[in-house]
Amino acid sequence: MADKKFTTISGIEVKEVYTGPSGMNELPGQFPYTRGIQKDMYRGKPWTMRQYAGFSTAEESNKRYHYLLSQGTMGLSVAFDLPTQIGYDSDHELSEGEVGKVGVAIDSLKDIEVLFDGIQLKDITTSMTINATASILLAMYIALAKKQGADLTQISGTIQNDILKEYAARGTYIYPPTPSMRLITDIFEYCSKEVPKWNTISISGYHIREAGSTAVQELAFTLANGKTYLKAALEKGLDINIFAKRLSFFFNCHNNFFEEIAKFRAARRMWAHITKDLGATDPGAQKLRFHTQTGGSTLTAQQPMNNVVRVSMQALAAVLGGTQSLHTNGYDEALSLPTETAAKIALRTQQIIAFESGVTDTVDPLAGSYFIEALTDELETAAQLYIDKIDAIGGSVKAIEQDYIQQEIAAAAYQYQNDLESGEKILVGVNKFIQPEAVADSVFRVDDSIRQKQIEKLTRLKADRNNEEVNLALQNLSDAAKGTDNLMPFILTAVEGYATLGEIADTLREVFGEY
Repeated sequence: MADKKFTTISGIEVKEVYTGPSGMNELPGQFPYTRGIQKDMYRGKPWTMRQYAGFSTAEESNKRYHYLLSQGTMGLSVAFDLPTQIGYDSDHELSEGEVGKVGVAIDSLKDIEVLFDGIQLKDITTSMTINATASILLAMYIALAKKQGADLTQISGTIQNDILKEYAARGTYIYPPTPSMRLITDIFEYCSKEVPKWNTISISGYHIREAGSTAVQELAFTLANGKTYLKAALEKGLDINIFAKRLSFFFNCHNNFFEEIAKFRAARRMWAHITKDLGATDPGAQKLRFHTQTGGSTLTAQQPMNNVVRVSMQALAAVLGGTQSLHTNGYDEALSLPTETAAKIALRTQQIIAFESGVTDTVDPLAGSYFIEALTDELETAAQLYIDKIDAIGGSVKAIEQDYIQQEIAAAAYQYQNDLESGEKILVGVNKFIQPEAVADSVFRVDDSIRQKQIEKLTRLKADRNNEEVNLALQNLSDAAKGTDNLMPFILTAVEGYATLGEIADTLREVFGEY
């Protein structure tokens, strides 16, 4: 790669990095990483084009994965249905009407085996958007990797595993904050020894933004949560120079082009200082690595093709902001799960930015712009005020228990809605440039019969497995939960015996209670 020449269409050579005469001579790949975490960024290799997918049954999702991989996706990202996210099997009465709707239904290791059928886990990276039941899904993934004969020290991927933002913005929590934090630090500790390349948490600003926060609040609350996880791991005796390398972040990218780019630059700089202040000396432990998804809540059901432009603009901002991986939304997602056509255009959007736009030829191309630099500083200052306030309350857990973060997000969401209704802010096709439209016909639907299929699979599973073995594994998990042992080995044993997700979650509910 080193001798490859990068030029514009006219043949003008593009340098790897540009610096200015003033204070802008900070370099990418150097503390505090404002300009990017790698020296050469996308000249070295492009970001991971990771398309999020998962719906109905494991069989159906498996087909979509093979399709996305054939179209050039570089990593998989799994969406789980609501019952899976909150620890209920498909046959639970609360699962009715929700099985396979917003993601794939996973009841046991059997479903994970089908989900990744024909896909070698050692050859891909997988991101799983899962929080309250992250320990169980990770155990299933590890169990499958073992069955495939993969070297566990080499498999890589990410679990979201960010429970704090669930209490603040999203709602798929099960247990109270304290035992939930225990599960998270158990995962940190277990993976640092057994699955060292696994990213054990993806600290998520995405859902904070989707709940209506501003860019500043997304930045502040996400980093404050990150700081809380760092402190929890330190209290468990883990080495920050090791475990902080396995933390990643997940940000949203909305429509205000320059603000979003500045947000990403500010996030890297702030995290570098947060980790350093907590004792990180290894550069890898000071670098903020992040995945971006374009803004779901910015998509409109009215004139849905306009969303192609919104997604393109947001994806470009994420790339100019230095993202490590990116998911682009389908233009029809305000109506339904994306159709195959929409999923393909979303992926092609990334490929066009990567291979046709020229923005990847130099690192941090907007550095040194008076506007971008000032905006980066202003976002940092405004976010720091929030972080100081949360620190004064006693950290994120306390701030969430006192409803502070929730109230701040709600106020911002209310303000935005008022601005739209008053015409202060314009949303094209919604409150201006409106046109009469026919009802969308080509939307993606998930059939309710899926629940019946999952229930039949569960019945067969429980008849075929060794139930004595399962009961013993669940009893051992219950005993461990009452003590202080790391719970991951007990969860893995239960999963390998084909205990169901609901059975494992219920065992922990009995000990920890529900929030």
